[in-house]
Amino acid sequence: MKASTLFLPVLLLLWLAAHFPASAQDRPTPLVMGQTFTMASAALGETRRINVYLPPAYADSSGAAGLPVLYMPDGGMGEDFLHVAGLVQVLTGNGTMRPFILVGIENTQRRRDLTGPTTDPEDQKIAPKVGGSAAYRTFLRTELMPLIRQRYRTSAETALVGESLAGLFVVETLLLEPALFDTYVAFDPSIWWNKGQLVGQADNLLRAYTGPAKTLYVALSRDTGQTPESRRLASVLRSASKGRLVWYYQPMPQETHATIYHPAALQAFRLVFKPNPTNK
Repeated sequence: MKASTLFLPVLLLLWLAAHFPASAQDRPTPLVMGQTFTMASAALGETRRINVYLPPAYADSSGAAGLPVLYMPDGGMGEDFLHVAGLVQVLTGNGTMRPFILVGIENTQRRRDLTGPTTDPEDQKIAPKVGGSAAYRTFLRTELMPLIRQRYRTSAETALVGESLAGLFVVETLLLEPALFDTYVAFDPSIWWNKGQLVGQADNLLRAYTGPAKTLYVALSRDTGQTPESRRLASVLRSASKGRLVWYYQPMPQETHATIYHPAALQAFRLVFKPNPTNK
């Protein structure tokens, strides 16, 4: 076939492309699965990005009572937000979890925000700044949580979930400021921090609490389940007042520190956020 014969169909295709562009349906569009915004924080002295997943029940309940809110550090798009939002979507969709608004807080200086003070020189080597958990709680209590209540239809129920250092922050918040949330979910919490002093204080702190009952779920991988701090925490929980703390301590020896988040969250959410029988 001559080159001139091939040239004519090519010209025809170019003419068709110029005069009949692809329809809007053929063009890629953004894939939207939530909302995102930034907020200035006086407590932290910086701007933070917040990612929010709203379950289908939120749109279906316009004008009705609001939904509970699950807050998660490590909540950036490149962190744990996407897979936890997907889990909430699946579990609420199949009826094994009550609908929650998920609020993910993207990190800037994770090791600063999620750790308490420490006197251990080895702890202080992990980042230029550590020990900022009190300021981070102030950010949650006085800035983020009021803003979420203002922007979205929420109920009074709140929960906090985290893994590793974020799990340490979950346990620390339960012990130091239990009124802040109703349910605390921690996976492989780094309770070795500051040579385990938080766990050493846990018994007295739990005994001193006299408010409404709280719920704690702790899951531990084979990497952390047999540490002295983990065994001590289990002992403290067994002696805790059942009227003040509903607790679950779940060893997961089949998981490692790197793999525990998603399978532990699946079990935890089904258990501590299970639907009320009257709402099925």
